[in-house]
Amino acid sequence: MSIAYLNGEFLPLDQARISPLDRGFLFGDGIYEVIPSYGGKLVGFGPHIDRMQEGLGLIEIGLNWSHEQWRTLCEQLCEKNGNGNLGVYLHVSRGADTKRFHAYPEGVTPTVFAFTFEIPAAPVADKSKARAYKVSTTEDLRWRRCNIKSTALLGNVMHFQQGHAAGNNETILYNARKEVTEASACNVFIVKGGEVITPPLDNQLLPGITRLILIDVLKKYTKIPVVERTITLDELYNADEVWITSSSKEIAPVTLVDGKTIGTGDIGDTWLAAETAFAEHRYDY
Repeated sequence: MSIAYLNGEFLPLDQARISPLDRGFLFGDGIYEVIPSYGGKLVGFGPHIDRMQEGLGLIEIGLNWSHEQWRTLCEQLCEKNGNGNLGVYLHVSRGADTKRFHAYPEGVTPTVFAFTFEIPAAPVADKSKARAYKVSTTEDLRWRRCNIKSTALLGNVMHFQQGHAAGNNETILYNARKEVTEASACNVFIVKGGEVITPPLDNQLLPGITRLILIDVLKKYTKIPVVERTITLDELYNADEVWITSSSKEIAPVTLVDGKTIGTGDIGDTWLAAETAFAEHRYDY
């Protein structure tokens, strides 16, 4: 049984308990992060904690932990769970009140919970070993604050299930103007004419950490041009390459969208160059 952390205590995961009046349980009133760790080396730790702290501020949860406090917790959890290939899940809810009431309560102590789970080994830049993904598309029916990494994920779950039920690996979302925003659990990139394109950040999509690192790596260490602009659904279908990115997948190549073949139907050369550069610098952030 893996070891978890709950409110200052390390304990077996199956012994971790929260109050049924915890607002994370009742309302999804909290913020979370998932940080990959390979052999005890965290990927994107700084940006992940920056995003968590920003999210906590946006929903007015007061938890003044420093980056070093979070790093110590992550490293201790990884060590206690064998320092293999692990995802580190960090979760802060507003805490447990004495009643169920929608307004933010005063004087409530936030609940801090963390655990690890096994993940595959770090992706390698090798077309023969890379997994090709197939995805569905659908109109995004979630709330309009998707830039907040809230624990209230029912909308994402329902969209993911829609693709899963159709035998696909993900669901790419678009708005009422047929503009691609993100996927249910990933950011989206396309490649056209050698140019890497991804939707700009706004309230419609999460500022993904893999997205952030990938853009920075491509700009600093490759000659591949990167553009942040609107992508239409038609452009998605007619792209040379499509990628979905997340902390667990890194850069995942997509070869089928709604049953339509992307490009040649093979994993592309631009993906290979991007994954090569990403793999060389994944621990720099």
